[in-house]
Amino acid sequence: MDDFAKAIIDYHHEHGRKQLSWQQPRTPYRVWVSEVMLQQTQVLRVIDYFERFMDRFPSIATLAEATNDEVMAAWSGLGYYARARNLHAAAKLIVLRHNGEVPEDFAQLLALPGIGRSTAGAIRSSAFGVPTPILDGNVKRVLSRVHAVRGRSGESATEKELWRLAQLHTPTEEIETYTQGIMDFGANLCRKVHPLCEQCSLVSSCQAFAQGIVDEIPVPRKRTRQPLRRTYMLLMTDRAGRLFVERRPQSGLWGGLWSVPMRSLEEGYEDLADSQAGEVSQLPTFTHQFTHFALEIHPVRLTIDRFARDQEDAARWVVPEECDALGMPAPTKRLIEQAFPTTHQNAQSNQADDAARA
Repeated sequence: MDDFAKAIIDYHHEHGRKQLSWQQPRTPYRVWVSEVMLQQTQVLRVIDYFERFMDRFPSIATLAEATNDEVMAAWSGLGYYARARNLHAAAKLIVLRHNGEVPEDFAQLLALPGIGRSTAGAIRSSAFGVPTPILDGNVKRVLSRVHAVRGRSGESATEKELWRLAQLHTPTEEIETYTQGIMDFGANLCRKVHPLCEQCSLVSSCQAFAQGIVDEIPVPRKRTRQPLRRTYMLLMTDRAGRLFVERRPQSGLWGGLWSVPMRSLEEGYEDLADSQAGEVSQLPTFTHQFTHFALEIHPVRLTIDRFARDQEDAARWVVPEECDALGMPAPTKRLIEQAFPTTHQNAQSNQADDAARA
């Protein structure tokens, strides 16, 4: 074991997180779900979602047997919904190909939807105790600074060098401790902003610190101006107060989730307003930020007798409180809650009463 790995393991023994939900107990299924949830999402945000997900799907079999709507509803609000679709698809494959057990084999893990090289490494290391390197964002930052890797993030040469260093430092002993430790080390000490170098046990060997370039590493990706997209979101209700919702196409924005209809600003909604049975009102515009673009949302509320797609399988009229049981993107849920506050509050009150009686 080299000095780098020893410092990481010592750090985890003294300061690392040891009571995370997926560590108690630590099973391959729980580790896998947590690793998928933690992709591009911080630990504190994941904890509640993970616990609710495990309550709803306590085993791979229950996840595999669930409907798409059930999985998406459990994931709703966590973002990056392709992760949930891949998790669901992978569970079905695990039941079909691996007798319902997460495989230990590296190639078999990589063959599952949503599992890349680093996630497979984390599963093997944390769940099976097999020494395998990982390279998430926190690990990249630690390795880049300790070795003063000046390549730009995301470039193939940089990634290749970081994988080489990850492999170099991965120990053959205490691999579970090391794997959690280096992620914690990056998250809590070697932070992206305001790293705590004065508390770092690797500072004496950190080349970025020695060269005074800690704040310059990792070298960020080239910035490109994010495009701005604009859309109408149509809150269409009928005379009975039901809301029209439809399932988004499987590919593209919010794939497979339920939402209110969306139309481009160029397409408009005037054809619907012509047949409306009540007043049309425009609600305050807001912007939702995605990784690669911003979506400017123009909500419109209108009453309508029928809609051209209301006979399709992927569309339905629902009372607003039923939306909590559907997998919906966070902006849609927030918009519905704001547009129907009394209904939403009643639904929450009923849920609280049910929980109190349970």
